[in-house]
Amino acid sequence: MDTEAGAPNHRNPPLLSWVNLSRNILLAYQSLGVVYGDLSTSPLYVYTNTMGEKSLMHLDEETIFGSFSLIFWTLTLIPLLKYVFILLSADDNSEGGTFALYTLLCRHGKFNLLPNQQAADEELSSYKHGPSSNAVFSSTLKRILEKHGWSRTVLLVVVLLGVSMLIGDGVLSPAMSILAALSGVRKQGTDFSEAFFVSSGTEAMFADLGHFTAMSIRLAFTCAVYPCLVVQYMGQAAFLSKNLSAIDNSFYHSIPGPVYWPVFVIATLATVVGSQAVITATFSIINQCHALGCFPRVKVVHTSKDIFGRIYIPEINWILMLLTLAVTVGFRNTNLIGNAYGLAVVLVMFVTTFLMALVIIFVWEKSIFVAMAFLLFFWAIEGLYLSAVLVKVPQGGWVPLVLAFFFMTVMCIWHYGTHKKFSFETQNRASLKWLLGLGPSLGIVRVPGIGLIYSGLVTGIPTIFSHFVTNLPAFHKILVFVCIKSVPVPYVSTAERFLVGRVCPRPYRMYRCTVRYGYKDIQRNDEDFENLIIQNLAQFILMEAMEEDDSDFETSPLDGRMTVVSGERMPSSSSLIVSEHEDISVSTGRSASSRSLWSVNDENPPQKKKRVRYQVPNIPEMDPHVREELTDIIEAKEAGVAYIMGNTYVKARKSSSFLERFAIDVLYTFLRKNCRGPAVCLNIPHVSMIEVGMIYHV
Repeated sequence: MDTEAGAPNHRNPPLLSWVNLSRNILLAYQSLGVVYGDLSTSPLYVYTNTMGEKSLMHLDEETIFGSFSLIFWTLTLIPLLKYVFILLSADDNSEGGTFALYTLLCRHGKFNLLPNQQAADEELSSYKHGPSSNAVFSSTLKRILEKHGWSRTVLLVVVLLGVSMLIGDGVLSPAMSILAALSGVRKQGTDFSEAFFVSSGTEAMFADLGHFTAMSIRLAFTCAVYPCLVVQYMGQAAFLSKNLSAIDNSFYHSIPGPVYWPVFVIATLATVVGSQAVITATFSIINQCHALGCFPRVKVVHTSKDIFGRIYIPEINWILMLLTLAVTVGFRNTNLIGNAYGLAVVLVMFVTTFLMALVIIFVWEKSIFVAMAFLLFFWAIEGLYLSAVLVKVPQGGWVPLVLAFFFMTVMCIWHYGTHKKFSFETQNRASLKWLLGLGPSLGIVRVPGIGLIYSGLVTGIPTIFSHFVTNLPAFHKILVFVCIKSVPVPYVSTAERFLVGRVCPRPYRMYRCTVRYGYKDIQRNDEDFENLIIQNLAQFILMEAMEEDDSDFETSPLDGRMTVVSGERMPSSSSLIVSEHEDISVSTGRSASSRSLWSVNDENPPQKKKRVRYQVPNIPEMDPHVREELTDIIEAKEAGVAYIMGNTYVKARKSSSFLERFAIDVLYTFLRKNCRGPAVCLNIPHVSMIEVGMIYHV
């Protein structure tokens, strides 16, 4: 990890360099199976697909070596030059993939369609990437794209197209690779389009960057994969030049008899491992889509405690398995699967080239001529392959188009519904003037305890709160409006995660807490989350008292003023005193009544857990109002914590068009009912949850 402000690290630099090199060598070795498996198994079928339909009368040494030349330059220009040396340099804090390029663009321009950005997000240490300049053309083009909503929509649709094609690649790659190994590679192909399989797996190499490092992937490719592939293709070309009749099974015919079956077994196992490359890339890309509001909520399992990028998504794994089996059983022909596979690979790379050109302009802030040179050079190469594979659409090439249409429909509908829901909440939020008019008691009974009110708003009073107050005569003494949101960065450090502020003057005991996660972070609401909320509230109150400010905290409304709360900014003597003891409570903030209800209704009694208690620090010079406020928070925590969430139903207005009603009332409603609920994803205890039912007419 880079040192702060670019300062060099002078402490034991030789040792640190050796440790980093050893780590990269180890990761490079691990990447051979996961990242390069699909790319390295391409020799199984490339020559056969390239010249399988040619009769022996049209095959000669010149054709064989011409094919090898095409393969060599494709392998050199696409995987080596474009991906290894260029795209790996455009990583998003060591995260790769189509959405990583999109998040880079969103951070350097207002291209995100969800209006939940905050100025404080731009102060995150992982937010910026690259130098900052005032290029005239990039600034003008940025203003044009930011001004017109349709341009941002087009950009997102292009990104989702690339993502959908990559998911389709995850369906087709296992079927293609494994059948190629098991069937003896008896496929037939075209002269030009199938030669692009030499680059299969290169997009997975970029998308799987989060599992490894850019340096490890460069080491593995330049030192092992690239030379081995070149030698393999060269050896097959030399063999075929003297044995033209072996073109129908070039890889296996070139293997000496004594080692044929061991190589066959290894090749089959290699294709199994190689298929995992695209599958893990699919997991990574879907996790990014989900975090940025473009995919329904699914279960994400982090398989490594050290590297958050290593994930597993059970639902997606089953979907990929079923679709792969359907494609394999439906076609039973590796030639047709090959046509579909080729189209998916080319379209993903075509989209990646376009996004990379935008990154060169907006992120790297290079000249438009540099971006156009990159775009035209690689589009000229990939355009030839694209024109060739488009001819094969009737012969199996329609499969990735159907898969892409399906996944694009899911992602676009989910993003559209999420955007409409958020817009409704923003437009119908209660005014601060209305809340202040209720007075500190809110016109109702303030019962003991803490109420965590979840919503997607970063400012204003959510609709569910006003709906709750209007229909019920009681609310908790301490109210915290919690907004859990994803920001377009891979991770957010713990010290920068919480933004805390007041919603109303001090007597109201109402606060706002925005919890920010990156798309690689683990979003989990557990017992520690409750304690973190309390600790951050207390630190915010102490920081507020320590700062020299002329504001009158007793009377002035302060909604919108948020502060990054970090323990590093507070002296240790100012923190709350924490003590732990064993308690038979399901969570740290359960009241006695809720614990008794749980013990009566639950057959399995809860296990003893550590319960956290807080005490106000003994600081003689502490303001009495601050001490009173801290005491109220601690007493409310002892009384119990309740989670208030909206159980909303989104309906299209009667004035909406038929397409809008179908999208919201049918598709979005179906997806919402069949995906994981927010309470499940956040691991909120059912016994402490309060759902407020509402209908949103969007």
